[in-house]
Amino acid sequence: MSDDGERKQLLHLVFGGELKSLKGLEFRDLEGLDIVGIFPDYKSAELAWRAKAQASVDNAHMRYFIVHLHRLLDPDSQQAAGR
Repeated sequence: MSDDGERKQLLHLVFGGELKSLKGLEFRDLEGLDIVGIFPDYKSAELAWRAKAQASVDNAHMRYFIVHLHRLLDPDSQQAAGR
């Protein structure tokens, strides 16, 4: 980023799929995972997650997740402690 005024990107991945069991985190069909997208901050990822989660509320086995990619890419960063 060239401007000091810009916020650092904290990438987040939103994805979901149908779980085999309500008690676990194993997906029924890995090839059928819904990759919603990668977002530049937690707030926009949360909005996408909420929309997908609400749209699939009738399927109890369907779950959507937010993955903090910035923590995986730079685990030693001070930002890793935040959202």
